[in-house]
Amino acid sequence: MPTSASDGPEYDLAVIGAGAAGLAGAVTAAELGLSVALLDSSAQTGGQFYRHPDPALGAVRPEALHHDWSAFVRLRRRLAASAVTHLACHHVWAIEREAPQEAEEHEESEEADAPQEAKAGDHRWAVHAVTGPDGDGERPARVRARAVLLATGAYERQLPFPGWTLPGVVGAGGAQAMLKSGLVLPGNGVPPVRAKSRAGGRVVVAGSGPLLLAVAVSLAAAGARVPAVIEASGYLGYARHPRALAGNPHKLAEAAGFGAALLRHGVRLRTRSAVTRVQGTDRVEAVTVSRLDDDWRPVRGSGRRIACDALAVGHGLVPGIELATTLGCASRRTQDGTFALVCDALQETSVPGIWAAGETCGIGGVQLACMEGELAGMAAAARLRERPALAEGGRVRELRRRRGRMRAFADVMAAAHAPGPGWPQWLDDATEVCRCEEVTAGRIRETIADYGARDARTVKLMTRAGMGWCQGRMCGTAVARLAAGAGKPSPSPERRPLAVPVALGALGALGDPAPPEATATGTDPGAAGTEDPGRAGESAD
Repeated sequence: MPTSASDGPEYDLAVIGAGAAGLAGAVTAAELGLSVALLDSSAQTGGQFYRHPDPALGAVRPEALHHDWSAFVRLRRRLAASAVTHLACHHVWAIEREAPQEAEEHEESEEADAPQEAKAGDHRWAVHAVTGPDGDGERPARVRARAVLLATGAYERQLPFPGWTLPGVVGAGGAQAMLKSGLVLPGNGVPPVRAKSRAGGRVVVAGSGPLLLAVAVSLAAAGARVPAVIEASGYLGYARHPRALAGNPHKLAEAAGFGAALLRHGVRLRTRSAVTRVQGTDRVEAVTVSRLDDDWRPVRGSGRRIACDALAVGHGLVPGIELATTLGCASRRTQDGTFALVCDALQETSVPGIWAAGETCGIGGVQLACMEGELAGMAAAARLRERPALAEGGRVRELRRRRGRMRAFADVMAAAHAPGPGWPQWLDDATEVCRCEEVTAGRIRETIADYGARDARTVKLMTRAGMGWCQGRMCGTAVARLAAGAGKPSPSPERRPLAVPVALGALGALGDPAPPEATATGTDPGAAGTEDPGRAGESAD
């Protein structure tokens, strides 16, 4: 493989994302003979679901904060035993198709006995990344590959409300990330594993979706006092789909376990309700909880105050498809109004040579992510090795059957917790919608009413909403909903040339990219000492 600074290394498969789906895809493809590069923005493998603390923190049993930790241990062992090149702290900002090289065409005609894998595929893909913990490396990196697997996970969907910018308001998955990777609780910063004698602060958990239950149980078990879990939807929607429930009994058992844990910790569960305002001066002091009608409009006079020190809030997850849409991969609208990638029976997207797995294809959980990652790894190996039998065997058929059952349940889950059209009534005109650029709901409404803006892009151009550092991940849903108007679906996601913020200096250095800096093959910085002991949000891959 070439390793010069001008060309960079070339692999059979580049896997973007080292969460459950990416790990499963990378190790499967490597075990089937492909050369694999695994790129991830974090220094550790595991993604958001298997987020874990640095050994320097001295956690004794961090695995207690995780569900199905043994599955991650098995994946990590397979990674360590494989020839996968792990490229940590690589923030991928673009993928581009490269034209086939004439030299390769001549070699193909002259060397009839060349290995089959050298003949498969007419294009190469260039994966561009910036390095460093926060993408602040001095030079860009480029990886070339014959195929790409996108396992870019998801991020939390936030719906704004008055007071949500106060210190002490964190994402629901963010609260779990603080606990799993930093061993601290929101609201007081006390490391629970070192301060068992001190009670944690009062943390209200609110929003919508099954993640709330997992977050509340984790926080309560670690010492936080959780006055209530506030669920904007209900759970009766699941009962309308008995077939999907029967096909996924482990999900019912999981829900029952969460319910029992909430009872054990004395946590109240309030459905059809939402936090519609946060009170406090310098930080959170209390929240107002209002009952909601079927469209998520607050019921007049129903507001009740709950004193607390922190609020962990999230309204589901949004698949991370920015890289894919830039490539032109087709997407579909999910049951809860987000967009996920369209994949075929073997996880290939509408762009040949680009596979996807896990939450990128729709929110479904860690077990589904692992199955789809394995399936994509086998399909990529079958294509690049020209061994179609790999994609037709019993293991592939089993994975496809199980994937179908779990995707059916994922659709039920998305529909049950889909935001209602009336939630913008939570917002007064002073509520900041775009936190990065400090754009208020009133400013957006003025742009729509007075200047005729009817889509998120026009609102962005006129107000700068979505132009900040997060690139619309925090405010994108709210801006699109306000721009579309009541009862209208948000438009398809826009295609962006850059998936993450990139410094001009990095773009200027594209002519001479630095070779990617790999960790030791198959290793995970920070994994030492955590093989049997414990990244949060029960969210992304």
